[in-house]
Amino acid sequence: MKGQMHVPFNAPTFLGGEMDGIRQAIANGHISGNGFFTLECEKYLEALVGVKRAFLTTSCTHALEMCGLLLDLRPGNEFIVPSFTFVSTVNALALRGATPVFVDVRPDTLNLDEEAVARKVNARTKAIVAVHYGGVGCEMTRLGEIARQHGTAIIEDNAHGLTGKYRGQPLGTFGRFATLSFHETKNVSCGEGGALLLNDEADIERAEILREKGTNRSKFFRGQVDKYTWVDVGSSYVMSEILAAYLGVQLNAHERIQARRRAIWNLYRERLQPWADKQGIQLPYVPPECDQPYHLFYLILPTLEDRQALIAHLREAQINAVFHYQALHASPMGQRFGGLPGDCPVTERLGDCLVRLPFYFALDEAAQNRVIDRVLEFKVR
Repeated sequence: MKGQMHVPFNAPTFLGGEMDGIRQAIANGHISGNGFFTLECEKYLEALVGVKRAFLTTSCTHALEMCGLLLDLRPGNEFIVPSFTFVSTVNALALRGATPVFVDVRPDTLNLDEEAVARKVNARTKAIVAVHYGGVGCEMTRLGEIARQHGTAIIEDNAHGLTGKYRGQPLGTFGRFATLSFHETKNVSCGEGGALLLNDEADIERAEILREKGTNRSKFFRGQVDKYTWVDVGSSYVMSEILAAYLGVQLNAHERIQARRRAIWNLYRERLQPWADKQGIQLPYVPPECDQPYHLFYLILPTLEDRQALIAHLREAQINAVFHYQALHASPMGQRFGGLPGDCPVTERLGDCLVRLPFYFALDEAAQNRVIDRVLEFKVR
């Protein structure tokens, strides 16, 4: 339609103070990692979430890779993971030689089906990866029981869920490890970045070494050793000061960001719920025991044909809506690990039927109402 402005699916959050932070990092004469801004962000996250230690990383993927290293994953080990997740959740641990065991997700929250986990866990299971989809917490009480019964670690993939809570407790504090993402699509971002959160003090020293290419370099800079050397395996997982400076501005403004996203989420829910009920379309479900961070808003259409038709209908109005994860167990790589089409029917349906609507900090009410009005015109077949 001519004359209408394009509404993207996502636009990175920019508050205005980020460039001041970057200029300050440059003026400080330290733009590699572990400088003033890195340490300030890490302290902020530790206080905000309530974890023993937070380490900024170059991505959430790299934070997950560090979990695999800290667990000493190797061939013969297994880890349980939802098939409905981003590929990094699996890749990061499979890189260590461990075998992913895919389970389905619940049809209400789209989170790991805890009873499916209970059926799959065994003596080879080294980790259960709880992905908090959309920042809505998994059933952590039951998953914690299963993990304790089998002596298995929990990794919380909380890429969507900074500030989310389950039964009043922050997401990221239930597992031995948790990871965060600061990719440009996330509520708080710096383009590319992540964090590893540790809840066990025993993991802190080794995590610091792994993150610094397997060296005790951080101890050297603190004056704890007179020289640094290679002491373990590791890689280069440290976020640069320039990105940390950008991130720090957004962390400090996270309440403002959340307030705007809450308003966007609530307007979608308010205006679309009656239409969805009539059309047989599922909207996001947030259990009463969960506090969400308003990361995304999705629709689950009855069929693949309906989903594709809705995306095309919105595209005609220059509105970009997108689908989300495709079933990993049924992918070519997933089948190499033993997955078969039909193993996770809820996940396969979501891959066909889920569509996400535009959702970002700068989405103003006029543009959002335009999206909603166009959605309300749509009728399922």
